[in-house]
Amino acid sequence: MAQLRQIATSLLTEHFRYTPLTLVDDVINTVNELVFRAVNAVEEGLLNASPSSLGFDKKAADEGRIPETDGDGNESYPEARQEIEDGVQQLETLLNSTVDKNFDKLEIYVLRNVLAVPDDVASWVRLDHYKNLDFTPQKADDPTLESIQLLRRKLQETEKLQVTLQAEAARNEALIQQLQFLLSGSPSTAFKTEPSSSPTHDSMSARPSAPFAFLTSTPAAKPLGVSTTTARNPLTQNTTFALAQLPALRNLLASLRPKLTALPDAPVGDEETVAGERRAYIESQTRRHLERRGVDLDAGDSVGQGRRIGPEEVRAIEAIVGALRRDGQAGAGADAGAEAMEE
Repeated sequence: MAQLRQIATSLLTEHFRYTPLTLVDDVINTVNELVFRAVNAVEEGLLNASPSSLGFDKKAADEGRIPETDGDGNESYPEARQEIEDGVQQLETLLNSTVDKNFDKLEIYVLRNVLAVPDDVASWVRLDHYKNLDFTPQKADDPTLESIQLLRRKLQETEKLQVTLQAEAARNEALIQQLQFLLSGSPSTAFKTEPSSSPTHDSMSARPSAPFAFLTSTPAAKPLGVSTTTARNPLTQNTTFALAQLPALRNLLASLRPKLTALPDAPVGDEETVAGERRAYIESQTRRHLERRGVDLDAGDSVGQGRRIGPEEVRAIEAIVGALRRDGQAGAGADAGAEAMEE
């Protein structure tokens, strides 16, 4: 039942371009606005009218009161404004309660009988913008919601991959530029000429500015034909050849290492000796530090603070304490003998 009601509400909302409840709320809000304006007009008219015309003079005469007068000699009734405001407030409350009660009934009636579609008719209604549309079941090759979502996710992942590849390409380009600068440097500072006063440094007067430019620019590289500007690019060929020889060099070093350990004066593999020397150095430095802190390692003392105290000093302190103890006992005995003689 609730689902059919939601279908009918959706159908009417799509047809009217607004919900049915919005129409009823607009009507109620308009009526409330009119009530507010009417109450304000009544209040303004009563306040502008003279109290005598409203019967306040007769009320004062019935009560036997003499009305007050203002500076111009006109009769004034101070209680008139208060009574008008109270009466207008009561009128506004009465109108609002009446409007709320009656228009709630209107809202229920309109939503149930006017802005409503019968449950057995809602599934048969076709709006004007749905004409000439085919609602037959889809074929096997027709796109479905799941296939569209899958294509959308593939597109998102493809875009992420494209961004990643572009960032990687930018990093590779920056790395290539750095390597080219290391090999050749900038065109304006390919070589740096340094003055030399000694004739033995004439061959070193022209030095490349880039850190690795000696691979292609030094005189020693020219006889070998190493250059990055030639068409054959021998630098790339030589680098490839050197990398191809690395596995053979590793195998050769692996075969030579056992032979080096067999040599009589070879320090290779004597790791235990090096570790023992390191341990002895650490122990000597630790012992020296503890002795400076006043710790007697030979006597088994714990780590303490202050200057180291030798055995001779300890014996001297003990002798002084014993002498003070004997003097105290002798003094106490003399005092006891004097007291006995007095008694």
